[in-house]
Amino acid sequence: MIAIVIPYYKLQFFDETLQSLKNQTDKRFKVYIGNDSSPEDPQFLLDKFKGAFEYNYHIFDSNLGGTSLVKQWHRCIALTETEDWIMILGDDDVLSDNVVELFYKNQKEIQEKNINVVRLATKVINEKGEVFLDKFTHPVLENAQDFLTRKFSKKTRSSLSEHLFKKEIVEHKKFKDLNLAWHSDDLAILEFSTPNFIYSINDAHLSIRVSSLSITGDSSTNDLKNWATFEFCEILFSKYTASFTKGQKKVILQKLEVAFLNIPSFATYKTMIAYHVKQIGFISAIKFQFRLIKYKIILILKKLKIFAAVYAVYAKIVKK
Repeated sequence: MIAIVIPYYKLQFFDETLQSLKNQTDKRFKVYIGNDSSPEDPQFLLDKFKGAFEYNYHIFDSNLGGTSLVKQWHRCIALTETEDWIMILGDDDVLSDNVVELFYKNQKEIQEKNINVVRLATKVINEKGEVFLDKFTHPVLENAQDFLTRKFSKKTRSSLSEHLFKKEIVEHKKFKDLNLAWHSDDLAILEFSTPNFIYSINDAHLSIRVSSLSITGDSSTNDLKNWATFEFCEILFSKYTASFTKGQKKVILQKLEVAFLNIPSFATYKTMIAYHVKQIGFISAIKFQFRLIKYKIILILKKLKIFAAVYAVYAKIVKK
């Protein structure tokens, strides 16, 4: 019933990912590995785990993830066969031993509530596999609007890998191709689960690896991530605005404001003002303007403080 899809590119942590699949207490799953024309051949690792679980390994002739991670996800999904559920597992993430077992143990309730999206609890690990953000659980049943506003308020976290999606929904609605696939998973959770709930299994978890090799840990792509946040919020406000309460829209705008402050321009400023007026009201736009002025004043004061400190050091040197 479960297809675990791995869009493969990086070798460094892949052994631990495969080991976590070998350790599953229930082997009712099949793994589909789509090699995105990687320069790092994983064949020796696959040979190591031969017979530990069922897998299908395919090498693509061209690299697609470099230009579109979402398109790479979709061509890996196309490798799957008759499974009903899909998990897209990162090649550096690690599953707890009981993920598959608990998924099946909860099948009755998942089916009764017509669930399309199942999620696991999460831990966050570093390059050494050390946990630096401990286990995070979720409400057993939660709608996607509440989830997104909790995430934007930093009251929860999520990634693609800890979710299982009903395959027919994925094939029908598909993942949307946002920049770096940043928020593509968030949008998918909204689109795939609505109008039903997200179902959480909190006794099983995924360890999300954050390293310099991951998009999350790569600070050089921050501008692209901020632009993707603008793109994501534009979709929320243009297609799903009626699904969110006024309070939830305020949280979305707060998230967008952080992105704006990192990529300020006249175009993004106009977008922010328009969103505040349309989604909340004119007063909200005025308050945003005052916050922006306050932010600029703080920046100026910081610069003056730095200048004063540098000048004080210079004056001491001159006196000597």
